[in-house]
Amino acid sequence: MTVTPVRPDEGLRPPGGDGGLRQTFRSTYLLRLLVRRELRARYKGSLLGLGWSYVRPAVHFAVYFYVIGVFLGMDRQVEHFPVYLFSGMVLVNLFTETLHSATRSVIGNAALVRKVFLPRELFPTASALVSLVHFLPGMTILLGAAVAAGWRPSPESAAAALFGFAIIAVLGLGLGLLCAAVNVFFRDLEQVVDILMIVIVWSAPMIYPWTHVREHAPGWVLDVYLANPLVSAVSLFQRAFWFPGTGGDFAFPPDLYARAGISLAVSALVFAAGHAAFARMQKRFAQEL
Repeated sequence: MTVTPVRPDEGLRPPGGDGGLRQTFRSTYLLRLLVRRELRARYKGSLLGLGWSYVRPAVHFAVYFYVIGVFLGMDRQVEHFPVYLFSGMVLVNLFTETLHSATRSVIGNAALVRKVFLPRELFPTASALVSLVHFLPGMTILLGAAVAAGWRPSPESAAAALFGFAIIAVLGLGLGLLCAAVNVFFRDLEQVVDILMIVIVWSAPMIYPWTHVREHAPGWVLDVYLANPLVSAVSLFQRAFWFPGTGGDFAFPPDLYARAGISLAVSALVFAAGHAAFARMQKRFAQEL
């Protein structure tokens, strides 16, 4: 019997040589374990458990609706303002929670990073999936409110919703990967991200119409504002769930779908940059932690 000799570099490969994210999505069992573990840790000892995923957006919505909508009169300026507000809020909350939890994901799993080899991208990806779990109750509430306001599903609404969701999902995970990696070396980034959460809420037309920016800001400020991918994503979600239930007397940002296409392309570039930075820096994670 002839035995074919094995070259030293054929049978062995360096850990993680298959590629981080590719290997992450192959490790579905580990990914499910991490998502389950994070959910259990978050709701350990809680009476409501995942029920808080309904309570939190409902309270968040009520505060903004009564302060901005009722007390400041936005409810009289925007038709079906509750649906307008919540269709933007549910998407912005998905983005902020993804960024916030992904930034802390590697630090929060320092013991695993130091002792066990597994694709490090598992941690921010699991955090993004947990954020998606919390996004679903908000979507359920939004769909119920939209139907009550006269919304009916249509191909255009579905396409706009998927388009907006894709921008947020790609951008959120891309920035999450980048921030998770940088946060291992510079822990001040957590504080920076916390401050950004305040800015992000006001940077998209969720609490106010985008026309307020057009009317009260210089032209260059409006151009910068409309270049924000969150503006395109939120506008698409409002086009999908709020606009069909109104009288149709509302002007969305100009060239909405073209701008959204550019936003999705920018989000993809951010994702590629975040993934590349994470892959480069993860080699020193165990040493730094």
